[in-house]
Amino acid sequence: MTPGLHAADLRRIFHRLDRNGDGLLSIDELGWLLDRIGPLQHFTSDELESSVGKSALDFDEFLAFCRSIEGGGGESAAAVERDLEEAFRVFDLNGDGLITSEELQKVLSRLGLWDETTGKDEKSGRDPAAMICKFDKNFDGLLDFDEFRTMQSQLFTFLHPFPTAVAAMKSTSPTAAVGTALVKTPYIVKFAAVALLSLSVALLFYHHPSFPSAAFSAFTSLSSPTAVAAKNSTSTALNSTSTAVNTSSTILKVKKLPPPPPSVARRTGIVDENGAMTEDFEIGEFDPSLMEELRNLRGGGEETEKKENEPKIVKYDKFKACDGSKIDHIPCLDKSERHCPDSALDCVVPMPNGYQKSLPWPRSRDEVWLHNVPDTRLVQDQGGQYSMLVKDAKISFQDGGSDQYVNLISQVVFLVQNMVPDIDFGHHTRVALDISPGIGSFAASLFRHNVTTLLIGTKDVHKNQIQFALERGLPAMVVGFGTRRLPYASQAFDLIRSSGSGIDWTVDNGVLLLEVNRLLRAGRYFVWGGPQVDNNGSEMEGLAASICWQLVKKEGNIAIWRKPLNSSCYLGREIGAQPPLCNSDEDPDNVWYVNVTACITLLPEVRNGGNVSVWPARLHSPPDRLQSIKMDAMISRKELMKAESRYWNEIIDSYVRAFHWKEQNFRNVLDMRAGFGGFAAAVNDLELTSWVMNVVPVNGFNTLPVIYDRGLLGVMHDWCEPFDTYPRSYDLIHAAGLFSDERKRGKCNFSTILLEMDRMLRHGGTVYIRDSLAVIGEIHEVASAMGWVVMVHDTGEGPHASWRFLVCEKRMP
Repeated sequence: MTPGLHAADLRRIFHRLDRNGDGLLSIDELGWLLDRIGPLQHFTSDELESSVGKSALDFDEFLAFCRSIEGGGGESAAAVERDLEEAFRVFDLNGDGLITSEELQKVLSRLGLWDETTGKDEKSGRDPAAMICKFDKNFDGLLDFDEFRTMQSQLFTFLHPFPTAVAAMKSTSPTAAVGTALVKTPYIVKFAAVALLSLSVALLFYHHPSFPSAAFSAFTSLSSPTAVAAKNSTSTALNSTSTAVNTSSTILKVKKLPPPPPSVARRTGIVDENGAMTEDFEIGEFDPSLMEELRNLRGGGEETEKKENEPKIVKYDKFKACDGSKIDHIPCLDKSERHCPDSALDCVVPMPNGYQKSLPWPRSRDEVWLHNVPDTRLVQDQGGQYSMLVKDAKISFQDGGSDQYVNLISQVVFLVQNMVPDIDFGHHTRVALDISPGIGSFAASLFRHNVTTLLIGTKDVHKNQIQFALERGLPAMVVGFGTRRLPYASQAFDLIRSSGSGIDWTVDNGVLLLEVNRLLRAGRYFVWGGPQVDNNGSEMEGLAASICWQLVKKEGNIAIWRKPLNSSCYLGREIGAQPPLCNSDEDPDNVWYVNVTACITLLPEVRNGGNVSVWPARLHSPPDRLQSIKMDAMISRKELMKAESRYWNEIIDSYVRAFHWKEQNFRNVLDMRAGFGGFAAAVNDLELTSWVMNVVPVNGFNTLPVIYDRGLLGVMHDWCEPFDTYPRSYDLIHAAGLFSDERKRGKCNFSTILLEMDRMLRHGGTVYIRDSLAVIGEIHEVASAMGWVVMVHDTGEGPHASWRFLVCEKRMP
């Protein structure tokens, strides 16, 4: 059966019209419907009663009328098409040939199906856009007439459960007489049929179960225990032959029914094959032997089964503090390449002597506490390069001689913009990468231009460059920039900068520059600065030309190249040209422990990362690459992304109001299971002064390309391993559904993940964990053993929901 209205739905229509609840559809109630549907034609009560021949219809007479609509009332196909067009115009209020969600809302409101005071429908709070999406074949958020016609063809399959009921009406019965009189009346057929059709369509929107309000969980339990994955599977129409009504006579004539179909075992339950709740169900017989057989198959009795299903909460003793050597410990990057130790961290990383709560943004951009960055060699070894001033236990960038350096950095930003106006900071350039960035002043300056810049650097002699940047409130990560791919998406960055980094881009057949080429968005820019531009300029220009980069501008010690928009240049090179093209089966977004190769990654002909909107429109515009990532949902991805954003907007807005987020001044934020980046998008929409590092776990769908196309930052990671950052990096850590996923995977204990979260969290920081009751108890145990102060809260679904959320504080000692 197609997803049309069923028996309960038809009776619901009757009860909707039966406003006084007397079991009859009166002339006044029919007039109410005609008035609400719109300006089709006005009828007085006398005219309606004269046309119908009765002052009221019971449900059987109403069924006969419905059958007449299915048969078209004896009208020609052209006349039926005109009736359908009339019904379409009921919803198309402005006459532009499209039904919008706003127009649907107005019609639902007129029919009493929408509460304009709350802005929700009276049943489930779904919005009109979600109601439309099931029938929106081209996913433009609108319904055209063809889509409306297709929907109408599905709508009338609801009549097929009733042929025997109508056929049972004898031609001599009063019901049949009234039904046929109703059908043959020239006025009422034209307008009441259209009115009923319109109400039926409205109820089809309203009651259809295929897109509930929380339906974005292609990632199971991504954000809510009650989230339901939106499914756009194609329904197959029920090919049954219905009875016909001949309206040219006052007697209801029924065609001979075909032979009955083979008997089918009756289903039990209250959910039909479309997933819809139904009132037509039967209670099956209970066979106790089946339960016994099930228990035997599962290997135990009822008591054993209960114990196996109960969550097992492991008790933890208080974790001890690590020794002083772990104060700046990054477990997997003690060497230049990422290599994790065999044993996980089993202690709590202590804070340095003299540590103070980090200064709030934007003050932290200009000064930081000296003792929060324990290794001061960066300050001591620079010899005035950065002109940092140590004063009153702070390192300042705005006092004394440092003004000249800050002004110089600002001039570099303006110079780059003027050299290539298409760079267009804050619009075409939203996400940037700065390689070996010093103390991050270039990135700090770009924040003033609405550009989010990720700083990456190795753990070298000036080992705390990245720690310094994080303390300033800038996005930063420690990386092993060598034989493996960086854990970021292909075509992630709108601009990549390398200045004074000491990296020789031409060694090893240019393999490092080829990795930069993989990360750089099609049609965007690589900025190279410093004395090496003059010293190694010709060799670098030759390598850049070999990978089809265009030297756009070179002034002084700054050179800017542009990556091509497509692969035509790559494919047009001579046979045997170096570097070679990568294998066609190589996935440029497969980044976890994958070695870099000295080859050129081809750009896709369709769904290219270069086709993104300008900021801020790109944040909520589903990108082309949304359709190319590997995940379960095939058709409904745009709706999933939008629904996720709406969900997190509501959640974060409640956090802001209930927990006073704006007063807490969170700056560095980590989302451990980011999905499409809806949490980070909500943080931006609500104008919080935070940046978010979106983490895509290796055991989930790789949504990193979508995250970057939206203008956000992201990284791939396995949470059973330490993250590539310093201790005390983040003010706020957020995890939704992460621990349920990790329990299913079974690779590591919760204590491994939570101890890593504690290592990354600043003293005075906060953790929000949303997850199922099955795991919340153990999380609470571990968090308390680490010394966190834990508070348990109900989710918005209420105290009986299967999820809770924890607010954990790592308080200053």
